[in-house]
Amino acid sequence: MNVLETITKLRAELNQHNFNYYVLDNPMISDYEFDIKLKELQDLENKHPEFFDENSPTVRVGGAITKNFETVPHENRMYSLDNSYSKEDLLDWETRCKKIVGEVAIEYTCELKYDGASISITYENGLLKRAVTRGDGFQGDDVTNNVKTIKAVPIKLKGDFPDKFDIRGEIILPFAGFEKMNQDLIEIGETPYSNPRNTASGSLKLQNSAEVAKRPLDCLLYSIVGNNLDLTTQNEALQKARDWGFKVPNQSKLAKNLDEVFQFIDYWDVHRHELPYETDGVVVKVNLIQYQEELGYTAKSPRWAMAYKFKSEQVSTVLNSISYQVGRTGAITPVANLEPVQLAGTIVKRASLHNADQIEKLDIRIGDTVFVEKGGEIIPKIIAVDLAARNPNAEPTKYITNCPECNTELVRIEGEANHYCPNFYGCPPQIIGRIQHFISRKAMDIEGLGGETVALLFNAGLVSNYADLYELQKEQIIPLERMAEKSAENLVKGVEDSKNVPFERVLYALGIRYVGETVAKKLAKHYKNIDALANANILELVLVDEIGEKIAQSVVQFFDNQENITIIERLKQYGVQLEINASNDTTVSDKLKGKIFVVSGVFEIYSRDDLKKAIENNGGKVGSSISSKTDYVIAGDNMGPSKLEKANQLKIPIITEVDFNQLING
Repeated sequence: MNVLETITKLRAELNQHNFNYYVLDNPMISDYEFDIKLKELQDLENKHPEFFDENSPTVRVGGAITKNFETVPHENRMYSLDNSYSKEDLLDWETRCKKIVGEVAIEYTCELKYDGASISITYENGLLKRAVTRGDGFQGDDVTNNVKTIKAVPIKLKGDFPDKFDIRGEIILPFAGFEKMNQDLIEIGETPYSNPRNTASGSLKLQNSAEVAKRPLDCLLYSIVGNNLDLTTQNEALQKARDWGFKVPNQSKLAKNLDEVFQFIDYWDVHRHELPYETDGVVVKVNLIQYQEELGYTAKSPRWAMAYKFKSEQVSTVLNSISYQVGRTGAITPVANLEPVQLAGTIVKRASLHNADQIEKLDIRIGDTVFVEKGGEIIPKIIAVDLAARNPNAEPTKYITNCPECNTELVRIEGEANHYCPNFYGCPPQIIGRIQHFISRKAMDIEGLGGETVALLFNAGLVSNYADLYELQKEQIIPLERMAEKSAENLVKGVEDSKNVPFERVLYALGIRYVGETVAKKLAKHYKNIDALANANILELVLVDEIGEKIAQSVVQFFDNQENITIIERLKQYGVQLEINASNDTTVSDKLKGKIFVVSGVFEIYSRDDLKKAIENNGGKVGSSISSKTDYVIAGDNMGPSKLEKANQLKIPIITEVDFNQLING
């Protein structure tokens, strides 16, 4: 089998495995086996760029940067739907339909209404060509690079698909993925996202498609639009879309009349809480496409479809008390403690009150009867107070002025909604939270030490900061609750092994506000060691690639604190890696600093990978696509004609690998 045949076979296999996993929810191989095949394909494509295919499964990992999203017109307008809130509204709608198509029996297709970001995806000859947001319905933003990273979206279709068509759907963020993203944000002291819908919509406009690829987005499709599609019913269209490889939920149903529509609505009004993603209603469509064409459109909506919106499930209960939680960064979160009540399939005992402004806005008081609903179908929230039921003697709520844990007077920074406890080094939850962050998997990953054990160590007086971990002795740990000799040995060994964790992860582990994994890597690579970083000022920091003023200020504030400096000096003494290991530092020079290169073609002196490494080792950056920001295109044999044309249009210098050698060695 020649190289092209191997590449073609791997692409077909990987596309099928993606379909099995993300559409059918029936994986046939392990994640590890999939990753091995993907790596094999990536290596072959890098060595043989002449076989480049923009529809390869390797595009799923992202990497393209979109600085400005081009606004493009929809070939077929995207209409919005009329909403109904009662079964009477649907009966009136059917009457209006029959005035146009006649007194005939009308069948309907019932589909769940997904709460996400609307998308229109164009396919030509079975290949994904463009993905565009709804926008104003007439035009939207081209987000093709980002949508290609969503693995439920087929890049290449199968079966008897039309030559060209648009398919519409919703980009969604399932609850499990949303919760995981919020946990990661909380871990670095950031504010969590408000709801899955807005987060999904915002993800489509991220400039770096590699970041989009990291988000667990999904795409549910429901409408095919185009000319000469040879489809007779909506129900048939849904099945055709499934056959071509699209993820079309199986919850849709053909209803012979409105009575069956009402049965569908009643069922899902109860069972929607069992779904892994948000749904806020049912979309009812006239099934026969001939009738759809007769019914046509109003100025805003199709006459042949109607959205039935579920009422947000609400319950009333009593507010028993308000407690205040202290986070790792000192942020105070007020929590409503409620009389337990069933809501959306779960027992709710607590709800977030967010901040002092929210409490004042609701004028909520202890003993009030309050109305609770699930915000975004996931987080319980209090939406109103039943003032008619209020005890006339109820006192207005006074927001706490001192930390509930250490009694330090709270502060509120101008322009921020939260109050903070400034006792960064003496407030127990903040101390425990920082140590828990330090030992977490993405940071020091200390085996044998978990979050509960950190709390035990702190409460026993054995640790008061993360440097103290490196002085722990087995004999000190054994007396702790649930600790045996073997557990104590594993903990001490895990701490010792963490001294081999590389600098960039140690920097992330320190818990500097706004310094997540990616920022820590950037700073570690730029400054090489902790001392150089500690001595950097705000101006120097913002000149580092992708470091903004907020991050720079946070870094400077961290190193201005003498207690932090003392802890870092102790970590040095214990042997923790606080500089880049020379054997891992591949930097040769900064001759290419600030320059962006795009590599295209086949080379003789370098392999493509070696060429990219040489660029980065000399301070340059490798771009994935040509733009006005590109400084040079390094061209080999068989350079892609589209890249050549774009480079010429933008008047970007095209150099050979020999020219590149002179740049770094001359």
